[in-house]
Amino acid sequence: MGACNVDDNGDDGGGDDGGSGGPTTAYDFDLSQQFEDIDDAFDTTPDDNPTTVEGVELGRHLFYDVRLSKNNTIACASCHKQENAFADPEQFSEGFEGKRTSRNSMSIVNMRWQSLFFWDGRANSLEEQVLMPVQDEIEMGMTLSEMTEKLKTIDIYPDMFESAFGTTEITSDRVSKALSQFIRTLVSQNSKFDEAYGKSDAAIRQILSTEEYLGYRLFITHVDPDYGSGINIPGSASRGANCGDCHRTALFTTSTFTNNGLDSLTTDAGYGDISGKNKFDGTFKTPTVRNIELTAPYMHDGRFATLEEVIEHYDEHVLDHKNLDSQISEAGNTWPGKLNLTDQEKAALIAFLKTLTDNDLITNPKYASPF
Repeated sequence: MGACNVDDNGDDGGGDDGGSGGPTTAYDFDLSQQFEDIDDAFDTTPDDNPTTVEGVELGRHLFYDVRLSKNNTIACASCHKQENAFADPEQFSEGFEGKRTSRNSMSIVNMRWQSLFFWDGRANSLEEQVLMPVQDEIEMGMTLSEMTEKLKTIDIYPDMFESAFGTTEITSDRVSKALSQFIRTLVSQNSKFDEAYGKSDAAIRQILSTEEYLGYRLFITHVDPDYGSGINIPGSASRGANCGDCHRTALFTTSTFTNNGLDSLTTDAGYGDISGKNKFDGTFKTPTVRNIELTAPYMHDGRFATLEEVIEHYDEHVLDHKNLDSQISEAGNTWPGKLNLTDQEKAALIAFLKTLTDNDLITNPKYASPF
C-alpha cells in the first residue's frame, strides 16, 4: 500500500501532496469472527485514510502527547484512559486550565464501526471528531495552526509524519488522519462473553455461570416465560429486562439517539440541538455496554456512579419525557416502563454485564503510552 495522497484543508497553510516517501504497511486488525461478520456493513473507514502500521504509531504518539494542548497538560489520553476502556472515571473531564466539561467522556473503543460521534452526534466522522477537543476552549485550547506549528518543533515528529504520509510536512489533516487510525485499532473483542457470542444456548450455559446466564437471558429478553427453565433460581420473573433492544450486535449498541427517561423535562437537548428537530430533544447516542464495569460514571452527564444505580433507574425510576423511547416505555408492565426486577435478577444482570469486560484491551501495550 502506498502513502496517502490527500489534500489538506488549508487551515494551517499547507496541502498534503502525498510526497515520495517509502511504502506504508497495512494494519492487521486480526478481528474475531463476530466482528468479521459486521465489518463490511459497518466499517466507516474513509477511502482516503486507510489504517497503516506507520499511521497508527504516529497516532498513538499524538494521542498520548500533552503538547497538543495549549499549556502542555492535557492529551487525548487524559480523558480517555486505557485502564477505563478509554473512558474517563471523572464525571466531567478536566481541561487544560482546570475547567470542567459539561458531559462525561465516552469510551472510544470500536470506533471503526461508528458513523456519528459524541453524545450529541455533532461529528460526522472520526477524522472530524478528533480535532474538536484540541480546539475546544475548555479541553485543550489550541487553534489548528498553533498545534501544527508546535508539532513542527518536536524532534520525533517530522520523521514519523514522513513514514506515515510520505513527507515530513505536518498538517492538521495528517494529525486528524493519524489520530483516527490509532483510535480505530482500539477494538474490544476479547471478553468472557465473546467466548459465548453466537453459540447455541447450551454452549452459552457451559461458558457462563448460572447467575451470569440468568443475567444474559434477562438482558436479551423482552417477554420469555421459559427463560428460567433449568436455572433453578427461586423467584425469577417470567419476563426480561429488554436491554438488548438498544444494546445489540457484537457492538452492543445500535448507535442511535434515544431518550431513556432520565428527566421529565429537557435539561440538555443533546441530538435535538444538532438535528434541529424537537423530536430529538433530550436524546443522546446509545453507548456500548462493552467494558461497562470499567467506564463509570454512567449516562451523558455521569449522574450514576455505579451499575446498581443504572439498573435501579431502568427498573423503577424511568421518567415520562415527551421523547421517551418506546422500547423503554413498553418494556415493563407498569407505566412508565417499570420492570419490577427482584434483587436476585438485578444482581444477575450486573454479573452478566461484567462478562463484557475485556482485560486484554486495558493491558495491551500496543494501546499504551509510548512516552
